Amino acid sequence: MNYRRLFSFITGLLICCFIYTPGKEAIPMEAMTISSPAFKQNGFIPAKYTCDGVDVSPPLTITNVPTGARSLALIVDDPDAPAGAWVHWVIWNIDPATSGIAENSAPQGAVQGMNDFRKGSYGGPCPPSGTHRYFFKLYALDKTLALGPNTTKMVLQNAMEGHVLSQDMFIGLYKKK
Repeated sequence: MNYRRLFSFITGLLICCFIYTPGKEAIPMEAMTISSPAFKQNGFIPAKYTCDGVDVSPPLTITNVPTGARSLALIVDDPDAPAGAWVHWVIWNIDPATSGIAENSAPQGAVQGMNDFRKGSYGGPCPPSGTHRYFFKLYALDKTLALGPNTTKMVLQNAMEGHVLSQDMFIGLYKKK
């Protein structure tokens, strides 16, 4: 009798017994999401959050941030702008415990970069013509970013490269009045 083979077989069998538990299937984690209570996915953004209104940021809801996230970043842009994607908001180092961003605010400790209005804050939809799409892109990162307030979307995207754990996108529509 080959005791070495028998020992390996029994060891393997014991390991399988401890790892496999009948009736306990792996449950996949739900994906991180961003949404807004002010409008639905692919729905029209209320005028309040645009240049036709008071031009404040809409309330946002964040769920299922991955456990290993050290920070969140948000980019809001309009890919339908005549000159290419127009950036409305760039914000990062959002605490990963954040479950939402209140209307007309930035989370405490977060850093806002430069948008294409040359402002370091939110700039609402203001399409020159037709209906445009506005992409609210949320990223969970494995680190915080040491970037200054003059940071643009491109600089932020380069800094995030290789550090994105999860991402989601929420789309709103707007047509100027």
